[in-house]
Amino acid sequence: MKRTLIETVRVINGRVPLWSLHMDRLTRSCAALEVTRPNVVEPRGGPDRVIRFEIRSGSLQLLERAAEGTGPIHLVSSPAPHRGYRHKTADRAWLQAARSSAMMAAADDAVLFTESGVLVEGTRWAIGWWEGEALCFPALSLGGLPSVARARLSEITRGGLRVAELDGSAILTKPLLACNAARGVVPVGLLDGTLMMQNHQTLALQSRFWNRPLA
Repeated sequence: MKRTLIETVRVINGRVPLWSLHMDRLTRSCAALEVTRPNVVEPRGGPDRVIRFEIRSGSLQLLERAAEGTGPIHLVSSPAPHRGYRHKTADRAWLQAARSSAMMAAADDAVLFTESGVLVEGTRWAIGWWEGEALCFPALSLGGLPSVARARLSEITRGGLRVAELDGSAILTKPLLACNAARGVVPVGLLDGTLMMQNHQTLALQSRFWNRPLA
């Protein structure tokens, strides 16, 4: 079966600050899924925007959309368990169904857990949480996507990221952040209708997220 890979990149000031991280992930996924990688060139110039690359067996399609804001987002817990999403492919119907249900509940995204109730990720966001001064993310062995935004946070977070486990029964007690390569870092303001605690370090990371040296 032919697979379609996706890379969604943010153009800021005419460049893609996270380009090398995107290409690293794309190279790994092409090798793992035996997809012939086409020549993918970094977009240059133009307005700040989001570009979605769709790669399928040597072919390439680009779709553009406007960039969105960085304000707090509202999440809801999905009743459906996470199925595993180790490569960013177009096989996302189950993720889209979870997100559509969340949007019907006036939320921005759904958070998915393992069958045993351990946090994995959102449908469009990597989800982390603060344990004091430490920023934690779920282990990728749970089946979540190797997020480009998470990789960027590992570069700018003091002491790096801590891999940990967060049970759904405890998630409301933690300051959460969400990140992706289209919008950067945003606080989680509400989860399942509950006002979430905040950590000032989230906004500090948000302000540094895109300031990456370019080749």
